[in-house]
Amino acid sequence: MGSDILSFIASGWYYILGAMVIAYLLGSLNFSIVITKLVDNGADIRKMGSGNAGFTNVLRSVGKGPAVATIVLDFLKGIAAALVGAFFFSMIPSGNLPVAEMMCYGKYIAGFCCILGHIFPLFFGFRGGKGVVTAAALAAVADWRVFAIVIPVFIVVVLITKIVSIGSLIAAVLYPVVTVSFSFFADYLPSLTTKTPHSVFYVIVTTAFALAVCICIFVMHKENIKRLRNGTEKKLTAKKKEQP
Repeated sequence: MGSDILSFIASGWYYILGAMVIAYLLGSLNFSIVITKLVDNGADIRKMGSGNAGFTNVLRSVGKGPAVATIVLDFLKGIAAALVGAFFFSMIPSGNLPVAEMMCYGKYIAGFCCILGHIFPLFFGFRGGKGVVTAAALAAVADWRVFAIVIPVFIVVVLITKIVSIGSLIAAVLYPVVTVSFSFFADYLPSLTTKTPHSVFYVIVTTAFALAVCICIFVMHKENIKRLRNGTEKKLTAKKKEQP
């Protein structure tokens, strides 16, 4: 298995690098910054409200329409990046390795690079958002079962608490837990759900990337965690329309 993986990398490193670069550049298209500049006379969302270049701050500081556009476009760029990764990895001769498994690795690698691009965007001075929406897109493409569990939990928590950061942090913790549950018990163990199980390497890789996403989200939410501890974290609100 190890030699097969090394051979795969050696024969297709340029595809792997290409997928990573394209995904990072897609991630660097931070739509909260772009949309705010377009609809608010060139304003920088990073100098408004909480200072975060993301959906929640756009909702509070700019309005519902721009916020919806932000979340949709940030989600779509995450999907696009993961699909680019899958396509590029499918172009590499896989030898004895299952093509579907290699394509899945492509999704995770490219999706994670897209998240890094969103957090550290090349086009905007490496100051971006927190990567939650883009991470959700990765989950949707990489394993819809994980998405189908984690995202509803996120939505329910936000609806109950009205605090997006709590939902994001809980979802971040669930992501690697649910990922390893499916990859090990459903995909790796053939006696349960499949006659053609994935390798243990698949379990390790998928769990490692899910854990890396979790860590990124927690690091990017360090200020939110401080505010949650002292009870000053703001609840989810939308900017009210100005009276004529």
